[in-house]
Amino acid sequence: MPDDALNAPAVDNSKLRLSAAAKARIRRYENPRYSYYDDGGKPGRGNCTWGVGTLAHKGPCSVAELKTKVDTTQVEAVFASRIADAERAVRREVTSRALSQNQFDALVSFVYNVGATGAGNVLSLVDDGDFKGAAEAISRTIYMTVRTRRGAKKVIAHGLIPRRAEESAPFRVPAD
Repeated sequence: MPDDALNAPAVDNSKLRLSAAAKARIRRYENPRYSYYDDGGKPGRGNCTWGVGTLAHKGPCSVAELKTKVDTTQVEAVFASRIADAERAVRREVTSRALSQNQFDALVSFVYNVGATGAGNVLSLVDDGDFKGAAEAISRTIYMTVRTRRGAKKVIAHGLIPRRAEESAPFRVPAD
């Protein structure tokens, strides 16, 4: 790596904010619910979730949780907080590449869904300029763990396939 590259200032993505269109897409993909539910299809499978895809805890909801209602104010406050957390994670981890609005939106959506830790590899690939690798890694993140009678297993979450296609699209650029 040339010496001037080592001394180059970090790229400033600090002014980027999630667009209104991307926020609406996250809401559509996450399908807001004002009660607790098992995110994995049938009750007793997947993870206990509420609001706009907010994980209550790993594993299915209890009977009491499934009866719990959540008000709109609480759902919207947590949604806004999680969006802000995802934006900060993208800005913190992608410092050597200027992001387009579409790329920023895609990464925030991905981080919102899988968490900053789960998105770490993708954010690192983007920061390194490996957009093809990032697109492939995003596209592979379509599995969830569900409980079975014999324990747990990973299954394809079919609802994630179109979401991942959309999130990976801004990084599917032709090679120079």
